[in-house]
Amino acid sequence: MSQVVSPNMQVLGPAGHRPPPTKFAALRNEIRSPTLSFLMEAHDGLSAKIVEEAGFRGIWASGLTVSAALGLRDSNEASWTQVLDVLEYMADATALPILVDGDTGHGNFNNVRRFVRKLCERGLAGVCLEDKLFPKTNSFIGDGQPLADIDEFCGRIKAGKDSQLDDDFVLVARVEALISGLGMEEALRRAEAYHRAGADAILIHSKRSTADEIFAFARHWAGRAPLVIVPTMYYATPTELFREAGISTVIWANHLLRSAIVAMRETAARIAEDESLVRVEGRVASVKEVFRLVGNAELEQAEKRYLPAKPPAAAVVLAASAGDLGGLTADRPKCMVDVRGRSLLDTLVHTLRESGVRDVTVVRGYRKEAVRLGGVRMVDNDRYAETGEAWSLACAREAIRGETVLAYGDVLFRRYILDTLLASGADVALAVDALGDGRRGATPNPPDLVVADRRFSGHYLDDGPVRLRRVSNGVAADEACGEWMGLARFSARGAAWLQEELAALGAEGLLESADLPLLLTRLAARRPVEVLYFTGHWLDVDTLGDLAEARNFG
Repeated sequence: MSQVVSPNMQVLGPAGHRPPPTKFAALRNEIRSPTLSFLMEAHDGLSAKIVEEAGFRGIWASGLTVSAALGLRDSNEASWTQVLDVLEYMADATALPILVDGDTGHGNFNNVRRFVRKLCERGLAGVCLEDKLFPKTNSFIGDGQPLADIDEFCGRIKAGKDSQLDDDFVLVARVEALISGLGMEEALRRAEAYHRAGADAILIHSKRSTADEIFAFARHWAGRAPLVIVPTMYYATPTELFREAGISTVIWANHLLRSAIVAMRETAARIAEDESLVRVEGRVASVKEVFRLVGNAELEQAEKRYLPAKPPAAAVVLAASAGDLGGLTADRPKCMVDVRGRSLLDTLVHTLRESGVRDVTVVRGYRKEAVRLGGVRMVDNDRYAETGEAWSLACAREAIRGETVLAYGDVLFRRYILDTLLASGADVALAVDALGDGRRGATPNPPDLVVADRRFSGHYLDDGPVRLRRVSNGVAADEACGEWMGLARFSARGAAWLQEELAALGAEGLLESADLPLLLTRLAARRPVEVLYFTGHWLDVDTLGDLAEARNFG
């Protein structure tokens, strides 16, 4: 027979261990704790995650900041259902208990009943109701705002407590008498009535710059119920004084949104002034950090568990040529020259592996005994001195199975470039520097310039595919659309096309002498080859000057 368990019943787990408290119980423990507790403001799912990472044990879902984040005034302009949507995202984003700023309850006792039930259904641990009239006005606007009738507000409190779906749900009654200038006696009278009506705690509010009237209230109140404060205006008061006064909980009510406004305004102004991201990119959170905060890693693990397994991409790296870096390449090929304690090849392979490309085949030739790297398959082109790049690629033909990345062994690039190629839906995609035009100084090897059916425009809306026409180191400057980075990606079908083109070159007697630009140009004449434009963030190491730049590449 199955056992029906109350949602509030503590069930012993393995070895008699109790499960962790619910969010409802966690908030009640914070409010009733004999030590001072702190709730930090959040206004959406992301800020809720930030509060949790900062080490707080509870969240204040501020009505002011939730409204402001929606571009609305703190005057009940956002409907309670719109607010509820935001709160649900917050509750899903964090394991912390959330105390909701419920304003006046969004209406009379009936609105309060429905609001509290919906909060409980979504795992919101508590609500704070203020004794003002609906629609409310923020407490720091104007003077002498009218308050609700005491008995009517007590009815709202009773309706909320009668409607909660968990015994540990917390209802905090917020007393606005001091804000409205009605004095200490009225504040105490209201607090006592609200306590008798069932409020779990009292929030006493003040907009004075000192906490004198808060401390006076606390002395008179004498701990009859937990006391909550919001020191937005009297922020200079030492926190230790709150402890001495017997305050239960301090709410830092709006500071995440306020700090975000300052940061966003500064960033927006700087970008508008510069028409560039250069000055701000190192001052803002990385996109990778955004991915971390919203839990992309968990999604990746879930994909591995629930989606059909996709064979990982492999890579072929062409590193057979000697290169010419003076004495540095006397006993080793260019790909093995040191860059900050790691060879060029090792740096390239590390980037491939960071993007999930772990099956790497390297075609070596000149001083092949010097080309050593753990976990990499080596294929030799012993005719490197008399053959071209297509022949080296043909030496690794067995490695071109399924999705394949093709790269020169002397290029460096930021990981996002490779990630973009891997995410492309094209069967063949080339990474092309839209700014590349051969003006990178004298180099032993002229750049591989690209002619495509459309130039890079820089417009975000310009998202149609760009088709390759040809690649050559003999393209006129006014015809070039950019420089090929020596990096391409082939889908499984694209890899089959590549194999076909290698076979065709062999049949025509061109395989020994052909380079990759010729191979790609021939492929583009028969198959769709897509150009993906980038602007910098890569390096082709051809000279000692390039090598010096590579040591600062990151």
